[in-house]
Parts: sequence; C-alpha cells; structure tokens
Amino acid sequence: MTEADFSLPVRVYWEDTDAGGVVFYANYLKYFERARTEWLRALGINQSTLQAGSDCIFVVAEVQLRYLSSARLDDLLTVTVRVLEQGKASLLLQQQAWRDGTLLAQGQVRVGCVSAASMRPRRIPAEILHTLGHRAGAATPN
Repeated sequence: MTEADFSLPVRVYWEDTDAGGVVFYANYLKYFERARTEWLRALGINQSTLQAGSDCIFVVAEVQLRYLSSARLDDLLTVTVRVLEQGKASLLLQQQAWRDGTLLAQGQVRVGCVSAASMRPRRIPAEILHTLGHRAGAATPN
C-alpha cells in the first residue's frame, strides 16, 4: 500500500453489494466520501461547523475513478486520502481502496469550496488552508 495522508477502515456490508456479493461500483464513491469526511474531522475540521461559521462547504467538482479488482461482502477495506494539489478554492485528492495490500480502486477527486448560501465558488478559509498545509500528513483516524 502506498503512503497516504489518512486511512479509514471500511467494512463491506450486504447493502454495499449486488446479488453476487460484489461491491456495486458506485459504492466506492461513498467509501471515498466517508474517508474525506473523517480525514477532515481528524484534522479538527467539522463540516457542519465550517458551514455555520464560515459559510463554506466542499462539493465534488470532478472525479476520475479506475476499478482494478472487486471487493466482496465482509471484506475489510482501507480507504485512503492524499492531497495532490491545494489551490485557493479547490483541492485535488488522490483516493484509493485497498484490501490486504491489493489495490481495488483508485481515483482523483477535485473538491471545490463554495458558499453554502449561494453555492457560488469561494476561497477556502485561510485557517483551513493553514491546517491542511501543516497537519495533513499527520492525520490519522480516531
């Protein structure tokens, strides 16, 4: 497994699979979303507080995803997050899903910062950029 800024264990449940017990392809996006949320939380960034205090929310602007192998019912996955680019209004993240050292899916996700009130693009608050720049490599799940 490659080095990541953050990793989250995710168990595969029945609700995640198709009739054959294989993870439905769109559920990897859900796993990636959970990992991004928990990564921010581990950095001390609560998204509801961010929205209420800074009128800022992160939205997915672009996704590229490649599927390499299938996850199945009851597998324990490790879902990772790594910052590739940090802009003034967006972040480009690399995300991967692993099982026992085997890469199952990988992608790049660009999230943009928008005003919660207007849904228009805005700069990422300076304190968030500071936190990401100084603590991203040290974040681990609770």
